[in-house]
Amino acid sequence: MKKLNVSVALNALLPSTRSAATDFLKRKRSRAVIPLFIGLASVITLISLNCASHAPVGPAGPDGRRLTWDKMDIQQRQTHMRDVVLPRVAPIFRAWKPERFATIECSLCHGDAVNTGNFHMPTDHLVRLSGDLLLGHERENFPETTRLKLDRLVPAMANALGMSQFNIITRRGFGCYSCHLGPKGPMFGH
Repeated sequence: MKKLNVSVALNALLPSTRSAATDFLKRKRSRAVIPLFIGLASVITLISLNCASHAPVGPAGPDGRRLTWDKMDIQQRQTHMRDVVLPRVAPIFRAWKPERFATIECSLCHGDAVNTGNFHMPTDHLVRLSGDLLLGHERENFPETTRLKLDRLVPAMANALGMSQFNIITRRGFGCYSCHLGPKGPMFGH
């Protein structure tokens, strides 16, 4: 096993981080913390790989195995949205505001895309969000709506699409910005 040169590793860090890391290592007077840092990096890598995976939720593909959302063609996605996603999310909206959401259609989220055929998300049809990673503005100004979407809608959508929920560490997975744009456009790789 190749020995890790602590000096080289510390010099690669930003000055403020380098100073904090150097102080930490001096206090511990041990290089035993290096495996801890390597272990932490490994855990973060595993989490990010897990968040990128998609579960098979669609029809059978050419090999007979169910397709993941990203492998479905447009017709298969439309069928999946109509037969799986809408039936799962409609009750959430109806329980929240029954009069407003008595009828749930594709245009609720996709707007005029039902006429143009451009179902790409996120979309400017929906309200733009603040861009705040923790949705502070939304939590403060629209607490009921934000709570409903985070607690019920996002998990239901992620499950229906076979995706992991958004992970704040990796910034991957299905979350609010999968459908909503941020102040300057798409966020977190969407």
